[in-house]
Amino acid sequence: MSHFFEWWVGLRYAGIGRRAGRASGRDRFVSFVAAMAMAGIALGVAALIVVLSVMNGFQRDVRDRMLSVLPHIELFVPGDEPQAVLEQFNALSEIARSNPEVTGAAPFVAAPAILMRGQALRGVQVRGVEPSAETAVSELGQQMVVGSLSDLKPGKYGLIVGQTLADILNLSAGDSVMLLAPQGSVSPAGFTPRLRQFTIVGIYRSGHFEYDSSLVFAQAQDAARLFRDTGTAGVRLRVTDMHQAPEVALELSAQLPRGVFAADWSRNNRTWFAAVQTEKRMMFLILTLIVAVAAFNLLSSQVMAVKDKQSDIAILRSLGATPGAIARIFLIQGALIGIVGTFLGVSAGALLAYNVDTLVPAIERALGIQFLPQEIYFIASLPSDPRVSDITVIALTSLVMSLLATLYPSWRASRLEPAQVLRHD
Repeated sequence: MSHFFEWWVGLRYAGIGRRAGRASGRDRFVSFVAAMAMAGIALGVAALIVVLSVMNGFQRDVRDRMLSVLPHIELFVPGDEPQAVLEQFNALSEIARSNPEVTGAAPFVAAPAILMRGQALRGVQVRGVEPSAETAVSELGQQMVVGSLSDLKPGKYGLIVGQTLADILNLSAGDSVMLLAPQGSVSPAGFTPRLRQFTIVGIYRSGHFEYDSSLVFAQAQDAARLFRDTGTAGVRLRVTDMHQAPEVALELSAQLPRGVFAADWSRNNRTWFAAVQTEKRMMFLILTLIVAVAAFNLLSSQVMAVKDKQSDIAILRSLGATPGAIARIFLIQGALIGIVGTFLGVSAGALLAYNVDTLVPAIERALGIQFLPQEIYFIASLPSDPRVSDITVIALTSLVMSLLATLYPSWRASRLEPAQVLRHD
């Protein structure tokens, strides 16, 4: 028989081309179960696409906001005093700029400290920077909401704080605060903490809660004087492609003087990115179970369809249809349900994923709630980054599961003996 016949019968069994009014009650029930299986596949596929797109968007936004403040690569000179390291900046910068991927270099001093405002204490990370060079390695100058990066002048002991920290401590430009270094001086009179008064000269907002609430910037020379034997210093670098930063850091490590090492942004934040990747894989596995359940529903509907169509199968076999033709009829029926369900799921999932940024705010306004508290998730809006690679993997997974679910019912249908079926019909 022609394969056209198999397609024609398979399409009718799948409900395509059949008049609903002529279907029996049992046919309608089998069709309902098949429709629920199709809906389950579509729901699972759509949920997978939306969730993975949101996780991709979350990772992208947090990464970009982190790198708007942090450099792509940092060259550390451990052991030396910050002031001595700053004097080596030109030599280290020349070595770094010999790599064509490096587009900017700036000195830095880094150390933890305690910021005191009246009776309030706050642990912060201090970054000493050189304003004239900082714009080449970060977007701090563009994120200033009060003052400017150039207000950090040597010897003035100015300080730039994040918007969140300013709100918590009620800080504004011109206010004075005290920075307490973790190590102090020991004298016959006892331990004397190292304190220095700083003046707020600017406020920045990066959009990353952790940095806006705990990262402050001072002039590099001022920071070196405060943390003269406790701070870490080196060179901050920016490269053309952030994704190439690990390779560039590895190349620079072979050229740097002994004792100087390079760390890229992925290494400095490895734990966070590894956690996000693990969560993404687990969410994929968990939500794939929705598709698996729908595939079991498809298997059930196919078994019921084979049971319901025993008489039709016996007649077709009597007319000359081969067992392989019967199996292909039910394979076509099940595959069509899987294909249509997957197509509907991909369409709905992509539509939602590409419009999350407008749908979620509308839902939040309507219900008067906030899905993402900034204090917990670093960002206040729900991002989305649909990727063709993820959608392709999801669609293929759904199609494979649907096809596997049709194998057993198709095999059972091909094994039916016409004589036995017609004898008991």
